[in-house]
Amino acid sequence: MSTLSDLVPRHADLDPADVEWLHLLVGDWQLISDLAFADLVLWLPTREEGWVAIAQARPSTGATVHYDDVVGSAPPEGQRPQLEKALAEGEIQRSREPRWFGTYAVREEAVPVVHGGRPIAVVARQTNLGGARTPSRLELNYVEAADDLVRMISRGEFPSPNAPTGPRRGAPRVGDGLIRLNSEGEVLYASPNALSAFHRFGVIGSLVGRSLAEVTTGLLEDSSSADESLPVVVMGRAPWRTDLESRGVCLSLRAVPLTDHGQRVGAVLLCRDVSELRRRERELITKDATIREIHHRVKNNLQTVAALLRLQARRMTSPEAREALDEAMRRVTTIALVHETLSQTLDETVDFDSLVDRSLRLAADVASAGASVRTVRTGTFGMVPAEGATALALVLTELVTNAVEHGFVGRERGTVEIVAERAGAHLTATVADDGVGIAPGSAGAGTGLGTQIVGTLVRNELRGSITWSAREGGGTSVRIELELQDRRAV
Repeated sequence: MSTLSDLVPRHADLDPADVEWLHLLVGDWQLISDLAFADLVLWLPTREEGWVAIAQARPSTGATVHYDDVVGSAPPEGQRPQLEKALAEGEIQRSREPRWFGTYAVREEAVPVVHGGRPIAVVARQTNLGGARTPSRLELNYVEAADDLVRMISRGEFPSPNAPTGPRRGAPRVGDGLIRLNSEGEVLYASPNALSAFHRFGVIGSLVGRSLAEVTTGLLEDSSSADESLPVVVMGRAPWRTDLESRGVCLSLRAVPLTDHGQRVGAVLLCRDVSELRRRERELITKDATIREIHHRVKNNLQTVAALLRLQARRMTSPEAREALDEAMRRVTTIALVHETLSQTLDETVDFDSLVDRSLRLAADVASAGASVRTVRTGTFGMVPAEGATALALVLTELVTNAVEHGFVGRERGTVEIVAERAGAHLTATVADDGVGIAPGSAGAGTGLGTQIVGTLVRNELRGSITWSAREGGGTSVRIELELQDRRAV
């Protein structure tokens, strides 16, 4: 199904600011649909003097009118005059008689979407009358709040550009709890769910007629730690969100100010008890901090091991033994770099580009023994799961070290190039040098410990393949292909 972003440029010529206004409206109109017990359909006038539906919302509080999606379709002929009149006059148009959809009647109204002082689209508000009954006090307050917001749309006062954007866990919805405030922040109505939430928070008795700001301020245990946006939210002065927390109970609040020609006349306050959500979030934060601390300690321990190997190597009189300890020290240091990177992130993934730049530069400097060897990386490795990051870092370090130690014997300078090609989970990495190249008649890979480590890690740990070949123009090229999959998630 096409989206608003696809349909608008296809059917109309709107300014970017107008398109953004429609996005803001659609991003926040579920609130109105739930309050009105009505379906909302956003109709856009087209270049061909027609209409196209570019978005729709169904109520979670009542029966829907449109069981099938209408986005991308044209309106029925009987609805077009109402849409055109709302757009032309810039006023809300209500049908005198309900329109029948098969076996049930629908009450309709057309609301012009005004931006910059002019109508740019029309919202059709359609209420299913099939289950009509005597409305309760809750339903009356819901519909009155919806009427206020709909009138704000027709005056260009809703949605609010200052409203918080993006998802947030625990954000309240209409059914979670609703409070209506007057312009002074006093409670006009509180739904049963809202009253229950505030009773759990510590409020005694009814909320109606009381200042919500005074009620909540008296219950906060530590006012110094309260969100600075709390006063303006509980008084309905700004379209923001905040949390109230006291005695182990946490309420998520969202204020929607109601205005009439720019003058604030009240507010709708949505509330939800998110105590359990916040408790789980704190547990996750604690676990994340513990994991980061473990990575940090592992990194410190590995650095200690590397330092001990370095001290031991200095005491060795045998060149072969000193070289073996230096290689072991380098491998331990590479593993420590991976754990250091993991200790600085919440995710069990590694930004491998920054990691590989550090480790390969270190490997080339240690192995070059006075020669000027330059390492160059092209392409991107991207984010790599922690499970494969250590093995991949060791493989690349060994290959670069091997190229520097054996490819530039008797030379003063050289270049080792690392090329990364990432396509989803598939990674192709090539390590190429412009050194002496593979000896004629050899099979490619050597038989040393480093080569054996590389082969074992690529085949057994990374489940990939590795090929050695002569580089065009001289030198050696090693190509690795593998699928970066976090097997712990399988």
